[in-house]
Amino acid sequence: MLKYSIRRLLIMIPVILAASFITFTLSSMSTDPVETYRVTLQQQAGERDLKPEDVENSVELYAQKYYYDRSFPERYWLWLTGFGDDRGDMGIIQGEFGPSTRGDSFDIGSELAKRVYPTFKLIFAGSVFSIGLAMIFGVISAVRQYRMVDYVLTTVGFVCLAMPTFWFAAVVKGLGVSFNKSTDTSFFGTVNDRSQAGTADFTTFDHFMDQLGHLVLPTIVLMLTGYAAASRYQRSAMLEVLHSDYVRLARAKGVPNRTVVRRHALRNALIPMATLAPAAIVLSITGAILTEAIFNWDGMGRFFSTSLTRGDTFAIQAFLIFSGVLTVIAVLISDLLYGVLDPRIRYE
Repeated sequence: MLKYSIRRLLIMIPVILAASFITFTLSSMSTDPVETYRVTLQQQAGERDLKPEDVENSVELYAQKYYYDRSFPERYWLWLTGFGDDRGDMGIIQGEFGPSTRGDSFDIGSELAKRVYPTFKLIFAGSVFSIGLAMIFGVISAVRQYRMVDYVLTTVGFVCLAMPTFWFAAVVKGLGVSFNKSTDTSFFGTVNDRSQAGTADFTTFDHFMDQLGHLVLPTIVLMLTGYAAASRYQRSAMLEVLHSDYVRLARAKGVPNRTVVRRHALRNALIPMATLAPAAIVLSITGAILTEAIFNWDGMGRFFSTSLTRGDTFAIQAFLIFSGVLTVIAVLISDLLYGVLDPRIRYE
C-alpha cells in the first residue's frame, strides 16, 4: 500500500501539469481581453475625449500589465512558475495567480482562499446527506426490486435528476422566503451564508444557529440534485451483489434473507459508494456554482461566476486549477479507500 501511494503521488505531478496546461490553453482561447479592452475604449473615446493614439497607448499598457505582450509559451511558463519576471505577481507554485482585472488591491490567491470555507461547508453538508440518502434508498430499492417502493424511489430519483439546479434552487429559495413571511420569522436564511450583522453580534450558539439557518436551503438543493445519480449507482451495485454466486449459495444453504442482505450483500455493495464519496464531494462544486449564485453566497462558486462575467482570466484559471488539484487528490483518496475497505484488493 505504501509503495502504491508513493507511486500514485508521483503520477499526480504530470497529471496536474497536464491539467494546468489545458486550463491555461482553454482560458486563453476562450476570450481576447486585449481586443475587448480596445473595443471598450473606442466606444468610450467620445465621452473621455480619447484620441486614437491614446487608445492604442492604453491598450499597449494593458497588454503589458496582464502579460499579453508575451508569447503563449512564455505566458504559460510565467503563470506556472513565476521565473523570468521580476514583478512578483505570477507563478502558481509560488502562490501567485496573476494580476486581476478588478484592480491591484484584489489579490486572487487570498480572495479565493477566503471563499473556500463557505463553499466547503455547503458541499460537505450537501454531499454527506445526498450520499447517505443514496445509500439507504438505493439499497431499499434494490432489495425491493420491481415493487411499489422501488418504483416510487426510482421516480423520485429521475425527477431530481431532471431538475435544472438553478431552477430548483430558485424554487427552494422562494419557498423559504414564503415560509419566513407566513410565519413572520427569519428561520431560513436566503441570502449569504450568515446574517449581515456579522459574527460579533452573536454568542457561540446563536452564531451556529444563524449559519445553520442559512445552510439548510442550499443544502437541500445540493442534496437532492446529488442524490439522484448516486441512488441509481447504489441500486445497481446492490443488485449486482444480490445476484452474485456467493449470495445465491448462502440462500441455497437456507440462510435467512435478512441475514444474507445484512451480512453478505450490504457490506460489499456499500464499498463502491464509499470510495466514490471523496470524488463526489469535489465534483459537487459544479452544483455549488449555481446554488451560490441563487443564494448569493460569497463562496468559490460565486468567485468563479463573477470572474467569468468580468472576464478576469487569471481568476478563472486560479479557480479551475484549484478544482483540478482537489479532483486529483479526491481520486487518489478513493483508490486508497477501495484497498482499505475491500480486502480482496492488494496493490503491488
